[in-house]
Amino acid sequence: MDGNWFYEKDEAEFPGQRFGLQVDKVLVDEKTKYQDLLIFQSTNYGRVMVLDGMINSTSRDECAYQEMITFLPLNSHPSPKKVLIIGGGDGGVARECVKHPLVESVLMVEIDDVLVEASKKFLPDMAIGMSHPKVTLHIGDGLAYLQNNMDKYDVIIADLSDPEGPAEKLFQETFYKLMYERLNDDGIICCQGECIWLDLELIVKMLSFCRGMYPSVSYAFNGVPTYTCGSIGYVICSKAKDKQFKEPVTIFSEEEKEKMKLNFYDEDIHRAAFALPRFARKKFKL
Repeated sequence: MDGNWFYEKDEAEFPGQRFGLQVDKVLVDEKTKYQDLLIFQSTNYGRVMVLDGMINSTSRDECAYQEMITFLPLNSHPSPKKVLIIGGGDGGVARECVKHPLVESVLMVEIDDVLVEASKKFLPDMAIGMSHPKVTLHIGDGLAYLQNNMDKYDVIIADLSDPEGPAEKLFQETFYKLMYERLNDDGIICCQGECIWLDLELIVKMLSFCRGMYPSVSYAFNGVPTYTCGSIGYVICSKAKDKQFKEPVTIFSEEEKEKMKLNFYDEDIHRAAFALPRFARKKFKL
């Protein structure tokens, strides 16, 4: 914090740049067992959640991330009945998952119970997803859960913070291998895939080890104003051979989109997310 401004700055991660939001009121400022948690009311972006100094979500633009990381995989799968969410402590991905007419059950595994409770209190529009009857919330380590539970899923969504602290191990090969083992034969994973403007080498590494496991691997991205450099990516993989992620297998009607209160996602934005800039496409060999 700098006066009544919050600045996202990390000289190691983002040298020579910083992004700021004006703060109206600080609601939560504490260190949990796993991370630094800050929630404040901003003057222009509604409620803002910050984890370890980096913006995790804002009321104004959270739809651009929550809807995309959810419906890119769900609408690429012909029958996404059983879904596992790793992370997602604000509840936004769970909220979106239960909107899908084919989803029957959602298990959400989040390590930080303090984050969950703070979200329920201060971010109720997102946290509402965790109280839906289709959703089961398990407080615990996502990696340990995959290691110790043999259940299989149609879709696994890894809604992770940046690869520091508790999330660091979830950007490594072991995690992706465990997800592979917990998927049904035509299963799909979709993981927070960092930023093409800052994290090219990390993304290349992730795509490389994914190609050693999954028959179909791709990468998508879209704009989110309050994320560093204004964009976020998604690593999306399937156990099905020659899976074409760009063309959704489920397309919602306009009536369904209105009923689901979709603010960002539709079939056009789904297709557009896989249109990468030349430098990224060449680097990722897509």
